[in-house]
Amino acid sequence: MTPRLSLADARPVLDAALQKADEIGQPMNVAVVDDGGHLLAFARQDSAKLGSIDIATRKARTAALMKMTTAELGKAAAPDGPLYGIEVTNGGLVIFGGGIPLTMGSGDVVGAIRGVRAEPGA
Repeated sequence: MTPRLSLADARPVLDAALQKADEIGQPMNVAVVDDGGHLLAFARQDSAKLGSIDIATRKARTAALMKMTTAELGKAAAPDGPLYGIEVTNGGLVIFGGGIPLTMGSGDVVGAIRGVRAEPGA
């Protein structure tokens, strides 16, 4: 049986991302989802962009459903790529960086997070 990401698992992941956002001085919207892309935890820091609420959730959802980072998916979804056009499926997927799958000891993807960049453009 594949392990499941619980709220208790999601909270420290969310807290770590918020701490990183504070360290780099960039207010963020952070979403943590389970392996089915369902929201488990979310936080919007003061002054984080309102338009990024949906983007953060979709980045995490995309990474969970596709079991890869959204940056990797973006490369595969480029014109002439094997997944070109995939962003219009599944209610809208995100094909640019920021979504990161979460794994447990078995290596199975148990969820995903809209991660915090260490530096602009990363």
